[in-house]
Order: sequence, then C-alpha cells, then structure tokens
Amino acid sequence: MSNTIGDTAGIVWEYLDKNGPSSVNKVTTETGINRNDVQRAIGWLCKEDKLSIEMIGRAETLSLK
Repeated sequence: MSNTIGDTAGIVWEYLDKNGPSSVNKVTTETGINRNDVQRAIGWLCKEDKLSIEMIGRAETLSLK
C-alpha cells in the first residue's frame, strides 16, 4: 500500500508542478485518481513538507512549497 501512496504522491506533485495551485477536486478529476488515494497522497506530501493547503472560499487549494 505504501508504494501505491508514494507513486500517487508523485503524480499529484507532478500535476501541481505543471499546473500550479489547484483544488482537490480539480486534481482528482484531471488526474483520474480516486479521491481517497488523492487524500492519502496529500498526507504523504504534507509529511514531507512539500505541500501547502489553503482554504479559498469553500475549496481546499493545494500548492507546492
């Protein structure tokens, strides 16, 4: 399971690197990764201190540090 989470974290990181700050919904939709796996990847990236999360309106917005 941890290999899958790490791989997904890499995909999310690459998506944000290419596209800039994005909502969780946008990342989920555009990468085709299910929401649970995206949430796990967010946790992984936060633990590694590579991700910032900001509430903009009602949307969680993810960006790289």
